[in-house]
Amino acid sequence: MLTRVKSAVAGFMGGIMTGGGSGGGGHTGSDLPLKFPYMRPDFLGLSPDEIECSADHMARPILILKETRRLPWATGYAEVINAGKSALNEDQACCEVVVARRRPMSYCPPSTPSKTPTAKRRTSLPNGEGLGLRVEHGMLGEDSEGLVFHYWALFDGHAGSGAAVVASRLLQHHIACQLQAVIEILRNLASLPPTVLGEEPDSNPYHQGNTPGPQRTLTRAASLRGSAGAPASPCNTPPQPRFFTEKKIQHESLVIGAIENAYKEMDAQIEREKQVFNISGGCTALTVVYLLGKLYIGNAGDSRAIIVRNNEIVHTSTEFTPESERQRLQFLGFMQPHLLGNDFTHLEFPRRIQRKEVGKRMLYRDFTMNGW
Repeated sequence: MLTRVKSAVAGFMGGIMTGGGSGGGGHTGSDLPLKFPYMRPDFLGLSPDEIECSADHMARPILILKETRRLPWATGYAEVINAGKSALNEDQACCEVVVARRRPMSYCPPSTPSKTPTAKRRTSLPNGEGLGLRVEHGMLGEDSEGLVFHYWALFDGHAGSGAAVVASRLLQHHIACQLQAVIEILRNLASLPPTVLGEEPDSNPYHQGNTPGPQRTLTRAASLRGSAGAPASPCNTPPQPRFFTEKKIQHESLVIGAIENAYKEMDAQIEREKQVFNISGGCTALTVVYLLGKLYIGNAGDSRAIIVRNNEIVHTSTEFTPESERQRLQFLGFMQPHLLGNDFTHLEFPRRIQRKEVGKRMLYRDFTMNGW
């Protein structure tokens, strides 16, 4: 009986009790190959023996950077395994200087699960090897081939280390791939981003609120009406006002959108490749990107980024917790009740309902409610 319970718990927790030493922390007996072998962050420079010692739950050594290793911006790092929680440290970290080069978006196709040898697969998938994305730490902002950015990331793994290992190896390259589509726009900070990519931004001073000057273009309707400012008109006056508005997009929004899409693509890649690789568990993702003099912070999960300035703590990210996500998840359960498996309801109760209370009136909270 105890063996059956232990096996069930081990399977539910991603094999951390009976299969935690299998490299990626995957399910026991899985025939699928690992996407990446289990490892600690590259910048720690640990040997295989040191990695094994780092998982000692009795000694619990604190791992820090070696004296011979330096990270950009004098970045510090320390880690220790959570005693008794899992056989391996399921968390991961990454710190790199990355360049997004001028290449077509076909350079970064969405990954397709394949059982081809790893050496062949890595020529088409973003995997951080052979792409020429890493540059010297002293380079900032722009280079002759693209944009350079600093990248820091932490991944809090759970129910296995596989997802955190994969995300720590690939997420930065998904960000670089997404930035490729807007490299030319980001390098031209003097003009607002165009609505249609590949076209010149509208420099008509009447449409941008600048000092009036020669009119560059006219709408077809204005030309047919012979309105003021038309080519046949004797005067050169401002054109008729537009009857629609267009949002002015800032360059920072393009970087934010690239990071957001990179998160989505990374999540989709892990989901697809779990069908052909042993990628156990899941993870949070907290990233910091320094690009063109600005700091961009992205977060998915319950991790948190802060800035300490003059002994003041500034929260720079928002955690996703069961409480903050409650209404969205309840609405999802309301719209797709089959996801609840006939074991749960989309309604929230103050505590678990007992069998003797079935049929009685109780306090509850729906997805439309903040109160009870």
